[in-house]
Amino acid sequence: MATVSDIGLSAAINVSMAVAFLLVFAFLRLQPINDRVYFPKWYLRGMRDSPVSSGAAVQKVVNLNMRSYLKFLSWMPAALKMPEDELINHAGLDSAVYLRIYLTGIKIFVPISILASLVLFPVNWTNDTLDSMKVVHSKIDKLSISNIPYGSNRFVTHLVMAYAVTFWTCYVLFREYEIITTMRLRFLASEKRRPDQFTVLVRNIPPDPDESISELVEHFFLVNHPDHYLRHQVVYNANKLADLVEKKKKLQNWLDYYQLKYERNPSKRPTTKTGFLGCFGSEVDAIEYYKAEIEKIGKEEADERQKIMKDPQSAVPAAFVSFRSRWGAAVCAQTQQTSNPTVWITEWAPEPRDVYWNNLSIPFVSLTVRRLIVAVAFFFLNFFYVIPIAFVQSLASLEGIEKALPFLKPLIKIDVIKSFIQGFLPGIALKVFLILLPTILMFMSKFEGLISQSSLERRSASKYYIFLFFNVFLGSIVTGSALDQLKAYIHQSANEIPRTIGVAIPMRATFFITYVMVDGWTGVAGEILRLRALIIFHLKNFFLVKTEKDREEAMDPGSICFDWCEPRIQLYFLLGLVYAVVTPLLLPFILVFFGLAYVVYRHQIINVYNQQYESGAQFWPSVHGRIIIALIVSQLLLIGLLSTKGFEETTPVLVVLPVLTFWFYKYCKNRFEPAFVRNPLQEAMRKDTLERAREPTFDLKAYLANAYLHPVFKGREEEDNMSISEDVGMEEVIVPTKRQSRRNTPAQSKYEGSDTLSLPETVHER
Repeated sequence: MATVSDIGLSAAINVSMAVAFLLVFAFLRLQPINDRVYFPKWYLRGMRDSPVSSGAAVQKVVNLNMRSYLKFLSWMPAALKMPEDELINHAGLDSAVYLRIYLTGIKIFVPISILASLVLFPVNWTNDTLDSMKVVHSKIDKLSISNIPYGSNRFVTHLVMAYAVTFWTCYVLFREYEIITTMRLRFLASEKRRPDQFTVLVRNIPPDPDESISELVEHFFLVNHPDHYLRHQVVYNANKLADLVEKKKKLQNWLDYYQLKYERNPSKRPTTKTGFLGCFGSEVDAIEYYKAEIEKIGKEEADERQKIMKDPQSAVPAAFVSFRSRWGAAVCAQTQQTSNPTVWITEWAPEPRDVYWNNLSIPFVSLTVRRLIVAVAFFFLNFFYVIPIAFVQSLASLEGIEKALPFLKPLIKIDVIKSFIQGFLPGIALKVFLILLPTILMFMSKFEGLISQSSLERRSASKYYIFLFFNVFLGSIVTGSALDQLKAYIHQSANEIPRTIGVAIPMRATFFITYVMVDGWTGVAGEILRLRALIIFHLKNFFLVKTEKDREEAMDPGSICFDWCEPRIQLYFLLGLVYAVVTPLLLPFILVFFGLAYVVYRHQIINVYNQQYESGAQFWPSVHGRIIIALIVSQLLLIGLLSTKGFEETTPVLVVLPVLTFWFYKYCKNRFEPAFVRNPLQEAMRKDTLERAREPTFDLKAYLANAYLHPVFKGREEEDNMSISEDVGMEEVIVPTKRQSRRNTPAQSKYEGSDTLSLPETVHER
């Protein structure tokens, strides 16, 4: 059980580390040698050059301008200065809405913190209940609801506070949902033409013995969407080809390096060894060796391309189908294509850079089995992970260390060591224990077969939040309170145990205070320092960088990592809403996190992160839903807590809160969520009409030609691209149908049994 001195020592350690990280960052960002680490986004866009390109060699490494050091904190106002509209143009709507999650936390918890400190602190503190009970506690716990006497009328204050927290949170969420919905619709309306606006993904195409998948797709959409169908791209299993292309790129990079080396010193031909990593084997001429290797793998690549183009088994029963207008694509994506809802399944195509190509080759029928396997695996992971977490919690306590390592007993009796163990060690132990979890959950999401990076991150975020809720929040409360109050449980009757638990749960806020400081203060400050990226960049730059392309890859700007960043924010919402009424002392620590994180991540989004895709803030409904879940959980826990404190008569009054909150969630879902999952036909038609008026001669067919061509096919020269596109189904030559049966045709086909194609009148007119 952490005391005031323990929390004070933990705060001193974490504040010192956070300030140190920020000061080191402020110094390192000014050095020319680190410019590519702290401003990679501008380099990738070609809008920034090295700060020093001439002069003394030392000036290329160290900033000798003393005046710049006087403004070492200028990055903070610079990060806040960019307006939100400009930020959206610069970094995208996803990044701007991600920052609004932190703003939402600030808007919710600032008024609640002020109200709680003025109302609840005096009500909780002016009692001596904990002193008269046989439970382990500290002075901090006297600020919690546990210090209120059993059956006291003072609980009415907490009841009123629960209503205030609920209504204020719902008001802020409603306003944010309304603002973000408006931002999304404005973003989609003002956004330039994108391939995904005209394209749908068709999956589970039924097999036909007489036609290829490409012919089948063409005929199906000419029959059912004759006025709007434009072209299609069949999906191929090109994972093996992708590996060959990646290997060829690496070999080409080595060849470029040795050619540059030879140009600098023509008197000596560079050599390399043919063994592992160029360290073993016989020594050969490097340029000739890599030319031969590239030629060899080029032949394998060509053979694999031919195999993909000629082998019908390489085609996956899925295709990207493009339409002449956004309206036509919206109608197709948002309607059922046949009387059998399990075939010809359509959905909006992801943005081309958002497509996760490896999963497109997974058969659609196996997706259900994969998701069942992942669901079972996640259940057992979630269930059994509580065991090591409880073990870590037990070791990160005085009693656990004394039991596991009895020879350290004299050492941990020292006040400073004792405060360090109780105030800092539990938080850092839990954070270290969760490091590998996001990677495991992302692997599970990929195994499920999701087809876009954004959906993978959203699914992983959902799993991570569930895990944090059960194992970090509930697990820490149950195991921690049990460990802290073990002696009280042993010496009490069974009837008194629920009451002791009701007292102990609010006092677990001290553990979460230490966790917030470790993860939310020091962790966020460490994010802006980018120590790992800094070390890796300089190691690569010194040992591995051979070309300018290598230097760009070494920068590694990264992205927001929504799959684990967003659930972490949701944990703070959960902690803040749960403890706002029972132990409001936690709120100031959470507010520091939201304020610091907002500034830090705004700087990173402007200068560092290079987001790989743009989903148009499709993740916001999930964010809103998880905050609502946190609010309902806080209300249910308060109902249970007051029932153990002899105030059961308030239960009917409190039950109203979760009912109202759920009604509010359903209202927001019906009112705002359709804008995040469907494209209004009115907006699509309006934008189509405007574009046709402004650009009547625009060649949409050419614009969409290679938009959804697999990246490995785009890696060849332009002329090869054209031939590949024609071979793998990008051609628009309409062929007569070979179908002898109508069993897979939802409507009477005009092409059946004809050697020449009979087109509809509308097609002839076009």
